Amino acid sequence: MDREEALALLKEYTKSEALIRHAMTVEGCMRHFAALAGEDADLWGTVGLLHDLDYEQYPDKHCVMAREILSARGVDPVITRAVVSHGWGICADVEPVSRMEKTLYAIDELTGLITAAAILRPSKSVMDLELKSVKKKYKSPGFAAGVDRSIIEKGAAMLGVTVDELITHCIAGMRACAAEIGLAGVAG
Repeated sequence: MDREEALALLKEYTKSEALIRHAMTVEGCMRHFAALAGEDADLWGTVGLLHDLDYEQYPDKHCVMAREILSARGVDPVITRAVVSHGWGICADVEPVSRMEKTLYAIDELTGLITAAAILRPSKSVMDLELKSVKKKYKSPGFAAGVDRSIIEKGAAMLGVTVDELITHCIAGMRACAAEIGLAGVAG
């Protein structure tokens, strides 16, 4: 499945621009982490793009319906398993095992927190967002209160990295797709 096919499938099930931007954000981060690991950036990017495929239409069956949709379309089982595993312990019983699965699990929530931190900046950009700023927001439980920090921490531990390293690389991944996700900044 190439990116255009994955994006078309995402848009078939997702109409919310915010959810599409989130999928593209996770895609960009997954591509970045794949490159760091010497893995297939297209495969990892596809997993990121499709990870919330079912969320808008089936929020109470998140990950369950994704498995059904992707399997029915004949999507590579590696992609399907990775997509489902990001809901481990929340809405799915598939534990992340591969580096790709662990990465998706670790960064999904984190991208939401980084996006919220970037939007609050005068620049409205990830291009000038630094670890220190995100860490300050991360430590404030009232900021992006829906972001489950325990999942981010568990994901970082699975990957054998610190939360700081995870944040730093997520910011870098988001910078690479900043224009596409609307976080390249505003004109002065």
